[in-house]
Amino acid sequence: MTQSSITLLDCTLRDGGYYTSWDFDPALIAAYLTAMEGIGSDFVELGLRSFNPRGFKGGCAYTTEAFLDSLDLPTALTYGAMVNASELIAHSDGPREAIKRLFRPAAQSKLGLVRIACHTTEFEAALPASAWLKEQGYCVGYNLMQIAGKSPDEIEQFGALAQAWPLDVLYFADSLGGMSPDDVADVIRALRMNWSGALGVHTHDNMGRALANSLRAADEGVTWIDGTVTGMGRGPGNAKTEALVIELENRRQAEPILTPLLQTIAKHFRPLQNVHNWGANPFYHLSGKYGIHPTYVQEMLADPRYSEADALAAIEHLRQLNDSGKFDRRRMETARNFYDGPASGGWSPREALEGRDVLILGNGPGVHAHRSALESFIRRERPIVIALNTESGVSSALIDLRAACHPIRLIADCDVHAGLPQPLVTPWSMLPEALRDRLAGKHEIRDFGVRVEPDTFEFGETSVTAPSSLVVAYVLAMCASGKARRIYLAGFDGYGGGDPRDAEIDSLLQLFQEQSTLPLTAITDTRHKLDKASVYAGG
Repeated sequence: MTQSSITLLDCTLRDGGYYTSWDFDPALIAAYLTAMEGIGSDFVELGLRSFNPRGFKGGCAYTTEAFLDSLDLPTALTYGAMVNASELIAHSDGPREAIKRLFRPAAQSKLGLVRIACHTTEFEAALPASAWLKEQGYCVGYNLMQIAGKSPDEIEQFGALAQAWPLDVLYFADSLGGMSPDDVADVIRALRMNWSGALGVHTHDNMGRALANSLRAADEGVTWIDGTVTGMGRGPGNAKTEALVIELENRRQAEPILTPLLQTIAKHFRPLQNVHNWGANPFYHLSGKYGIHPTYVQEMLADPRYSEADALAAIEHLRQLNDSGKFDRRRMETARNFYDGPASGGWSPREALEGRDVLILGNGPGVHAHRSALESFIRRERPIVIALNTESGVSSALIDLRAACHPIRLIADCDVHAGLPQPLVTPWSMLPEALRDRLAGKHEIRDFGVRVEPDTFEFGETSVTAPSSLVVAYVLAMCASGKARRIYLAGFDGYGGGDPRDAEIDSLLQLFQEQSTLPLTAITDTRHKLDKASVYAGG
């Protein structure tokens, strides 16, 4: 079924605000609105309307009437704002009274459209707000989020609920970006069993399907379609408005003027995209495939503590949890650290380290750059060599032990560890069973426990307390527990460029040196605050 008319709604300032805290340069907004007028966008969603005052957010987070009055709004466009249903439901006076406090009658507002964004569990409770909005003259839309995975019977029931209230358009969103065009068609057919009004679709581009899903929705009878300029939106973003305008030109029966839009993209949106990096990538693809909320990926990509391996392992960890389709910031830290309980272990590092010098091999380029000198140093000085994680910058025959404890790196590297010949020191008895199963092929494991407690190093016989789950903290504490004589470090180059990981490591090293008498010496160059010597001296 092909519709002859499509309503195009651009929600760049609302969805894109997840990257800019809804704070947009006035020059960008002006150019953007001119571009929307040029392409003939039917509706422009200027942002959110919200009660929430916490933290700084720009004007598009609230779209107050005073803010709207400050904008030069082309009269050819109809403007809208979105409200999160959770705020309405949580209001002490209920959704209808809450919506009355957020909006004035449409005749007194620059807005003509209000959309309510609902999780499926919030939908029924939020619907009474629609009656007041219609009474006040607004066009009313409700957006069903995270509908993927719901049964046809459940989706049919959503349509029945909507049918009893004065909605102008019922939207569904592919919130996690994992739907296929056939999935989209199935949702539409189920909603149509009981809903006779207009349908809308809001697609996400995790798996590169946003445009295809939007066009399939139009083929199936959806008449409202969302887009954002360059796809700017939470996580990987949305269907690109510039692509929708071109693909839907015949169905919309309007010839768009593209030049202002393309100029606005070049001048304003591309520079923003270079800063914030929205758009599809393999990490978002995986989040869509496994039903993981894209904000997890967005947060990891913005956090320099996460390497590519860390991000992949975190996704693997999150896919095994229940309800990863809902973002919970606490899970980001859980994925990085699950050693917050009592420490347990069965191996004493004194067996290997007491009275010995230790060389810790980090993963910085200094190990590879000075490989020959490091190998000569090891043969001459005969330290116990401990490699962090899977570091292999020197001959494998010269490495005595490997250590790994960071949960994300363990998940990422467990298959590699199973094939490496050195004994692995890790908090074995504290690892989840699923991770121990994956390490079952490792022939030698030394079970040395760790508990993570901020600002603390404590050195026990078979376990330690460390300030973080970084493997360098674990190994430093292990050396102190094992009564080593001194510690040399190689491959601790640092990151530079203001990378916050440098400050994190410096803080850790300073704390260790305050709480341990073990001397630390870097024998390859380092940015960290350490005593230095040259690996080339004495050879």
